[in-house]
Amino acid sequence: MLDVKCIVAIVERGRADKVVNAAKKEGAKGATIFYGRGTGETEAKKFLKLHIESSKEIILILVEREKCKKIIEAMVEAGDIKKPGTGIIFTLEISDLIGLRHRKEFKE
Repeated sequence: MLDVKCIVAIVERGRADKVVNAAKKEGAKGATIFYGRGTGETEAKKFLKLHIESSKEIILILVEREKCKKIIEAMVEAGDIKKPGTGIIFTLEISDLIGLRHRKEFKE
């Protein structure tokens, strides 16, 4: 297994840049951001009889295991993630990594 983790953050639209900038200050090399929408009951809101779905930004960041905790702490603070309804952050183990030859720190 590689010594790399994937940090996944799901935040309200418009907050990703601030969260990613905080991660970079703690050693993250970059991030992938894409848009999504939730399917939970609390995601759908009604306004003037229109059904409005909440839009999210999903952030993926590959980091060295030893930097992961500090990066997450910075992301939580920057995104105010401990406040209810502001987002979620979790990590995934990486077992295979192909295509990042230029990143020496991600070698097996």
